[in-house]
Formats: sequence, C-alpha cells, structure tokens
Amino acid sequence: MSLLKAIQTIKLNLGSDVKLIAVTKKRSVREINQLIFLGVKDIGESQVQEAEEKKSLIKEQVNWHLIGHLQRNKIKQAVEIFDMIQSVDSYKLAKKINSVCKSKNKVMAVLVQVNIAKEPQKYGLMEEEVIPFLKSLFEFKNIKILGLMTIAPFIKPEETRTYFRKMKHLFNKIQKENLSGIEMKYLSMGMTNDYKVAIQEGSNMARIGTAIFREVQKPSS
Repeated sequence: MSLLKAIQTIKLNLGSDVKLIAVTKKRSVREINQLIFLGVKDIGESQVQEAEEKKSLIKEQVNWHLIGHLQRNKIKQAVEIFDMIQSVDSYKLAKKINSVCKSKNKVMAVLVQVNIAKEPQKYGLMEEEVIPFLKSLFEFKNIKILGLMTIAPFIKPEETRTYFRKMKHLFNKIQKENLSGIEMKYLSMGMTNDYKVAIQEGSNMARIGTAIFREVQKPSS
C-alpha cells in the first residue's frame, strides 16, 4: 500500500470532523515531507530532541504536536518546537510551561492527559483529579487548555470502548462546568489499534502512525 492510499483510507475512516495527527516517531524526514506533500497538516512526535532535529530540516509549515511525556528540563526546547503539547498532567509542569511561554510572549495550546484506565505504568491525571486540576490553572495566561488526551490500554479494540466512553463523559462534564479560560475543543484519543472505536465514542483528534506506515517499506536513507 502506498502512503497516499494509506492516508486516504484513514481519512475516510476518520471522517471530516476528526483531525489526524500523523505520528512520525522514528520515521525519516523524507517520509514526513511525503506526508506533508499528501496534505497532512499535523505531525505528532514523542521525543523533544527527535522533533527538534526533524523540524530543523522540514521547510513546510505544519503543526507540531508533542504527544509523549514532557520532562520539565525539556520545556524550553518544547515551547520553541511545538504548536501543541498534548501531555500536560501536573500543576508543576503547567506552571513551568506558562512561565517559559510568558518570557517568550507566547501562548501554548495544551491538552490535559488523563489516565482513564488507571494504569500504573502510564502518565496522566486520574479522572477525578481533572476538574480540580483545571480549576487550579486559572492564573496561567500563557497556556490555553483546549481539551483532553488519553491513551487507552493496548487490548482488543472493542474492549477500549468503555474507557473512551468515560473520557467523552468527562469531556462533556467539563464543558458544562464552563470554567474560565478552559475550552473543551479537542478530545484526543485513538491510535492505530483502536481509533475506529475512539471515533465512535466521540474522539475528534486521532494520533495515528503505524496504520500509515505499516505496509510502506521504510526507505534506507
């Protein structure tokens, strides 16, 4: 399968209302440029250093999303590189991002990462912590909360449904709270294994890498 065919198939599955984040971890600059040529507007990377190296070689203007855990000692780099940080999960992290952005006269779009399945090996706030956390961020004017992100357990796709449903419920609940400075615009959930179920349960942003590249031979250069 060609990249073009893979992108067309995924976009057809997503529909017009769901934003595709093409995950390019461990993929080459050449491949990223191919995706951009095919109309991909949003690139997702897990590591700050890897994203920095790639972005320096990409001439086209696209949106860069940090989808992996952000260490506080990498925040200055991350603020320079990314257009959205999808993995904010602590007050200290939010405070530092806000501080760095203030010094650079920038407002960073962020999503709050939720550990909806309460998996001990994963980052993210517990479901019951999210609303109090959001309320604690009212003073931060250089970050803009635009929604929630989660990573479901790697299980059979249909078994992820209950977790995505919980996320949608939480998303709707926060919208009704009408918290100052908080905009519930994006619900980022769903990856190659489970994005079709995630879309059915309300996701409007999917982070997909393997399904794009699975049938495409990785170039040697």
